[in-house]
Amino acid sequence: MRVAMLTGGGDCPGLNAVMRAVVRKGERVYGDDLVGIRDGWRGAIEGTLEPVSVETFRGTLPRGGTILGSSRTNPYKQDGGPEAVKATLAENGIEALVAIGGEDTLGVAARLASEGVNVVGVPKTIDNDLSATELTFGFDTAVQVCVDAIDRLHTTAESHDRVMVVEVMGRHAGHIATWAAIAGGATMCLVPEHPFDIDQVCQVIQRRHERGRWASIVVVAEGATPAEGTLSVASGEVDAFGHVRLGGIGDTLARAIEERTGYETRAIVLGHVQRGGTPTAFDRVLATRFGIAAIDAVHDGDWGAMVALRAGAIVRARLAEATTELKLVDPAVFDVASVFFG
Repeated sequence: MRVAMLTGGGDCPGLNAVMRAVVRKGERVYGDDLVGIRDGWRGAIEGTLEPVSVETFRGTLPRGGTILGSSRTNPYKQDGGPEAVKATLAENGIEALVAIGGEDTLGVAARLASEGVNVVGVPKTIDNDLSATELTFGFDTAVQVCVDAIDRLHTTAESHDRVMVVEVMGRHAGHIATWAAIAGGATMCLVPEHPFDIDQVCQVIQRRHERGRWASIVVVAEGATPAEGTLSVASGEVDAFGHVRLGGIGDTLARAIEERTGYETRAIVLGHVQRGGTPTAFDRVLATRFGIAAIDAVHDGDWGAMVALRAGAIVRARLAEATTELKLVDPAVFDVASVFFG
């Protein structure tokens, strides 16, 4: 079978591990002819393909990013986009497509599957906000990067009696912020699921300093928003999937805290450093398991399926199920974090 792969959306540690597994079992077990589509759905529209093999992916298991490249192109936002994707697959004899991506990439895959395209999905998002799977690869790595940063910030904050605001990724869900705050011993975390009151944040910090604690670490997800009327924030540009380009809540929050409390406050935006670098052992294993399961689904002809992790097992879910709604932070997990606020 001639099988193509693409990676869409933001890059993430573990992407190469997924493709390496698809290619290894596809080539060595099933005898497949594997093809890589460059730069996500943009390459599928433009017909930018290249042959891949076991040799292509040698040495890529610990490598971050994606050797096929990625983009945030949305075929359904371009005139003739879906038709161009289908034409690329047909003209190159592609019998199946493995789409590796998050909500947007898999949303496109789900629509194409409903239109008769033979596609199988693999969930990818460091935000861990995809429904139908308990965890996505890249999330563990991102959390570890954040915790490493928080650990380092504790000592410099204590040395200068500062408040540190650490902005982490998390557009609509605060999984990274919550887990990093728990593991890093942060003073509090602010997430999109719970609009925050800046005055309450400052009260917690003031009480902490009055007790003689010399430093506070506030972890804030990039998509966190203040309760209406408590703090003004700027809006950003919109991408091809209608998402506002975020970033800046950390600086806004830091200025507000310093103005209200008088404590020196610095903002640290971890940004794309969370996406980069080598994946953790957990993410390498999860990504590999996803890749193996994806090529198995291809050979079962289970079109429109997405591989997923549930109760430690790799199972299949429907792409439509995975992209219908975002998975938000479990209130029970956030409650654990909130016990340590202050």
